[in-house]
Amino acid sequence: MDDEVRRIIERAVGAIGPARWRDLGATGRAHAFALEASNARTFVKIGEAVRVADMLDCEADGLRAIRGTRTVRVPEVVATGRAGGCAFLALEWLEMTAGSGGAALGCALARLHAIPAPGDPHGGRFGWHRDNWIGGTPQQNGWCEDWCGFFAQRRLAPQLARAAANGFENALGDDGQRVLAALPNLLRGHAPAASLVHGDLWSGNAASLANGEPVVFDPAVHIGDRETDLAMAELFGGFDGAFFRSYREAWPCADGYERRRDVYQLYHLLNHLNLFGAGYLSRARRSTQRILAAAR
Repeated sequence: MDDEVRRIIERAVGAIGPARWRDLGATGRAHAFALEASNARTFVKIGEAVRVADMLDCEADGLRAIRGTRTVRVPEVVATGRAGGCAFLALEWLEMTAGSGGAALGCALARLHAIPAPGDPHGGRFGWHRDNWIGGTPQQNGWCEDWCGFFAQRRLAPQLARAAANGFENALGDDGQRVLAALPNLLRGHAPAASLVHGDLWSGNAASLANGEPVVFDPAVHIGDRETDLAMAELFGGFDGAFFRSYREAWPCADGYERRRDVYQLYHLLNHLNLFGAGYLSRARRSTQRILAAAR
């Protein structure tokens, strides 16, 4: 990163006085820095514009959406922009501690999900006003009136197509397509509220401040079924029992959650398969087989 790029970012965040940059290492497809000036410290992500500009714009959009609900803390967006072939996102610096927020996060997440969610002015209930990203994978968010249709068309089908393009079609066999065909049966009778969801709620995207206030970040927001956030939180561990208990005390899950959880987790397993390779293949196959057994 050259000096001109640094100066542009310093002006964008309103840095006063001499600025100090500290390299924090890679974060996804971008690089992270701490930018310290006499008036503030800022967390800055920077990457090649052609690779990360849309990702960073979508991240900022999602953070603003969650922050606007005043339910769960997220870093405030300070600035976004382009400079010298780079794209950047500058965020409020938060001193976060390890841990995913426990009971306090469970309560805050339930409040987030309970906020009346905006829909498409043309009648769609599930989706978002723009496509965005789930990790390094494009995520489709075109509006749908029907939740089952949204999850099939905007979530599972694109991941299965990507898996086929990545050479996993034979390894997965027909199971992926059979899950798609079984979705109407698997989700029959389930009419979820339209909730703003974080979208990528694994423990690495949650933390706490020193006072115990929970914080979430790196969202993949959309209007969807709140249970998708809970399913993701269960998938890779890291959230304690107090988190799930406090959420369910605030807003219990509907009957049949365990079966839907497997369906929702498959989306993330396929995404990890597509991003990181065959190490996730056996788990994705077991997931499809379990889902199909439940559909019989």
